[in-house]
Amino acid sequence: MDQTENAYQPKGLEVTSAVADDGVTVVSVSGEIDHNSAGPLVHALEPDSLGGRLRVVVDMRQVTFMDSTGINVLLSAHRDLDHAGGWLRLADVQTSVMRIIDIVGVHHIIPCHSSLEDALAA
Repeated sequence: MDQTENAYQPKGLEVTSAVADDGVTVVSVSGEIDHNSAGPLVHALEPDSLGGRLRVVVDMRQVTFMDSTGINVLLSAHRDLDHAGGWLRLADVQTSVMRIIDIVGVHHIIPCHSSLEDALAA
């Protein structure tokens, strides 16, 4: 048997952005956020990539795993958007990922909402 058959292969990260009717950028993330996959999310959340739209909701309903890299990406984006006069909100975070957010205390810094609709309406 080839040893690579049993090797851990992380899921890639897919990131898409769209603009809601009220001008809020919705960044939808799917997969695992870790050291190897975070690049597309970092890029999507950079103020220069947002085309002047500095109000951002990250839809996390399809994020299956997040490590400290993901926490740092979100905190950095929050800081950068806040300094630029915008904001960052998280929406529909899965239970396993929310546990990490709660343990680290990110929910005290970045508002977390139960659904995308709630995050957009807040």
